[in-house]
Amino acid sequence: MLSRRGLLAGSALALLAGCSSPPAGPPPGPPAVPEPAHPSALRDPVTVQRMHSAARGTDVDLVLITPEGVPAAGLPVCLALHGRGAQARTFLSLGVPALLTAAVRAGTPPFAIAAIDGDHYWVNVGSDDDPQRMLTDEVPGWLASRDLRPASAVFGISMGGFGALRFARTHPDLKAVATASAALFVSWPDARSRKVFADESNWRDAEPLLHPAELHPGALGVWCGESDPFLGADRRLVKAVSPVVSRFSPGGHDDEYWRGVLPEIVMFVGERLS
Repeated sequence: MLSRRGLLAGSALALLAGCSSPPAGPPPGPPAVPEPAHPSALRDPVTVQRMHSAARGTDVDLVLITPEGVPAAGLPVCLALHGRGAQARTFLSLGVPALLTAAVRAGTPPFAIAAIDGDHYWVNVGSDDDPQRMLTDEVPGWLASRDLRPASAVFGISMGGFGALRFARTHPDLKAVATASAALFVSWPDARSRKVFADESNWRDAEPLLHPAELHPGALGVWCGESDPFLGADRRLVKAVSPVVSRFSPGGHDDEYWRGVLPEIVMFVGERLS
């Protein structure tokens, strides 16, 4: 039987995992369909398709979300990168389709959101699994074949925030980069404890806090809860980069906080994509 201390320790470890695990039971959203031989313009506000990523060496879910009642063809795109232990479908369980539609109906210029399955902080940690190469080399073709424009924005939660900032460093033309509870590390011992990065050099090359000059403040928005374990690291990011938007408000590293800030983030992205 677990002691109270052991139960609390387990809860803390779960919190620090970077993002809540997907709920048990069927995944949110429509059933995935195989990669179409001849993709065409999207007809439904939410589609889930299984795509083979050579860069990752596996099949991934490609979740495409567009505003209801708005033709998808030609829409600009924001990539959505999930947290550790989550998946592309997590953005469906967080209510992003309804939030996007509500924002557009309230006057935000329409755009599409593309969420993809990733892993290990969305960086290459020395294996044959390279999520950043998937985002750069494969996703543009997946979007174009569905009559969507190339991704010109990126948003990430927790581990996905790390990945979004890493992506932004090599894509300086992005119009919007947004993070919620970005899982950043102020030291190698802190990063090493995650048992993800191959070595210190691998972490130093990827860590956004060590490359602030490669991030553009005019496109960046940073959100973090005041009870989040990554609060100190996110404050360092804000101090180093001076993003155009930074919001620190009550909340932890959990779905409740993310649901609370997602409407503002969706508007932040849409306004800049216009």
